Amino acid sequence: MSQFPKNLLPDEASPEWMNKGDNAWQLTAATFVGLQSVPGLVILYGGIVKKKWAVNSAFMALYAFASVLVCWVTWGYRMSFGDKMLPFLGTPNTTLDQKFLLEKAFLGSFPNATMVYFQFVFAAITLILIAGALLGRMNFYAWMMFVPLWLTFSYTISAFSIWCPDGWLAKMGIVDFAGGYVIHVSAGIAGFTTAYWVGPRSLRDREAFSPNNIMSMLTGAGLLWMAWSGFNGGAPFSASSDSSLAILNTHICTAVSLITWLNLDIIFFKKPTVFGVTQGIITGLVCITPAAGNFT
Repeated sequence: MSQFPKNLLPDEASPEWMNKGDNAWQLTAATFVGLQSVPGLVILYGGIVKKKWAVNSAFMALYAFASVLVCWVTWGYRMSFGDKMLPFLGTPNTTLDQKFLLEKAFLGSFPNATMVYFQFVFAAITLILIAGALLGRMNFYAWMMFVPLWLTFSYTISAFSIWCPDGWLAKMGIVDFAGGYVIHVSAGIAGFTTAYWVGPRSLRDREAFSPNNIMSMLTGAGLLWMAWSGFNGGAPFSASSDSSLAILNTHICTAVSLITWLNLDIIFFKKPTVFGVTQGIITGLVCITPAAGNFT
């Protein structure tokens, strides 16, 4: 230990099991993912819809982010990553206990406080992605009820089953690098299902659904793209070569998807479109997520 600088020596705040570099990167990656939601998707949703829905759409995303955090630290995290209650669900319990928060997380070389924060931003963006299917459809009061209910009875089950070491799918060898199943597939299915039961928008709105602010839409899409470095780069739970590979793969796939969608617009609609480019960005980001890193 004597060969290490004094600031790297273990102490009460930095126990021997904690890697300061990994902890710093994990907190940074989590904050990047948080920025995808607030302000990323808040701006994107506010710009991509009609003007009459802009404030409500942005507010849906902002509310979901705050609501999920309260539910997550109160019962959601332990249901997703806590002690096994069922093969697909953990025992509900709070994480707001100092002893628990400062103990080593079940993965990585950092404390539970870091893991709770990192997993929270993933849970939050899942609900906000579902909101994308409901813009201009759902009453805000109904959305206020939907968020905690879906988090509790759907997200926790998929997260525990696949990402928790005690989950039944994890024990079968199912691997989801950064949320292809837990986040994107579950959000997609929930979005389609909820939109079906809520019902379609009015015929007039379906015929013309142009963005009210293209620059805001592009700003939100850009934030989503750049901050995805934390989404996939944080999945290895360490500042490692796997993180580097995941980040590079993420940006290559997104760039290729953007260019592909741009060319398809030109081929089929005879002109490039900003809306198509935005769809290309999101498609590329989602496509690479389940296998962005190196499993060998």
